[in-house]
Amino acid sequence: MSEVFGVIGGSGVYDIDSLRESNWVAVKTPFGEPSDEILTGVIGDQQFAFLPRHGRGHRLSPTGINYRANIWALKSLGVRRILSVSAVGSLKEEHAPGDFVLVDQYIDRTVQRVNSFFANGCVGHVSMAHPVCSNLNQRVLEAAQQAHVSVHAGGTYVAIEGPQFSSQAESNLYRSWGCDVIGMTNMPEAKLAREAGMCYSSLAMVTDYDCWHPDHDAVTVDQVIATLTSNSDKSKSIVAALSQVNSLCARPCACSEANAYAKITAEHAQDPELVSQLQCILDP
Repeated sequence: MSEVFGVIGGSGVYDIDSLRESNWVAVKTPFGEPSDEILTGVIGDQQFAFLPRHGRGHRLSPTGINYRANIWALKSLGVRRILSVSAVGSLKEEHAPGDFVLVDQYIDRTVQRVNSFFANGCVGHVSMAHPVCSNLNQRVLEAAQQAHVSVHAGGTYVAIEGPQFSSQAESNLYRSWGCDVIGMTNMPEAKLAREAGMCYSSLAMVTDYDCWHPDHDAVTVDQVIATLTSNSDKSKSIVAALSQVNSLCARPCACSEANAYAKITAEHAQDPELVSQLQCILDP
C-alpha cells in the first residue's frame, strides 16, 4: 500500500464519495481541534486522508479555521503530500467561472490568523520563495488531464481575510499586481505545510469574476454555490485520477527538507513544551 495522500476540501467539497473502506477518524492535536474528523479510505491502491476545511455543513469561517490543527492532524496520520481544493474568484478574463487554476505563487493579505507553528521559545524560519511543490503540481496537472478537466497551469493567489468579498477598488488593485485569483483560505495553510515539510499543491476552483468585471460587479452567494456544485464533481474526478498517477511526488524532495535547519533558538533557550508539540511537524 502506498503512502497516505492528503486532500483538504474547500467550499462545496465536504467528502470524497469514491473512497473504499472509508472511515471518519477523530484526531486530537496540541494546537486544538481540527476543522472536522478526517475521512480515510482507498482509491485503487492509493490511501487518502480527506479533511473538509470548513467542517461538514460549512460551519467555520475562513478566519475561524484552525489551520495549525489541520496540518498537524494530517501529518500525524502519515500524510506528507497535500492537495488543497479551494473556491476562488478570478482576477483575469481568461480564468472563467468553472475553470481551475493550479496555483504556484501567493500574496498573503490575511491579518488575524496564527500563521506559524514556531513561536517564542522555539523560533524558526522557512523559505516561501516557491510556496508549492512543483513536482506535485505536475502530478496534479497529469491527473486533471486524465480526468479531462481543463486546468490553467500556474497563477498567483491573493489571500484576503474575509469573510466579506472585495471592494471594487481592492479587486482592481490586486489585478494591477498581476494576481490571477483571489481567495480566503490558502494562507496560512500553505505556510504551515511548508513548516511541516509537506508537499503542497493548490487547485483553485473559479466561481466568479470577483467585482472588477463589468458583467460581475456584485458577487453573490447564489452565484458561487451554483458554480461550486459543478466544480465539486470535477475536483473529485481529479482526486480519483491522482490514484492512477505513478510517482505522485518523489520523496524526499526539497519540501521535506524545508524545516531541516529552520530552528534558530539555541537548545538551552528552547521551551520544552513547545518543542514537544513541534515534534510531529519537524519529523521527516
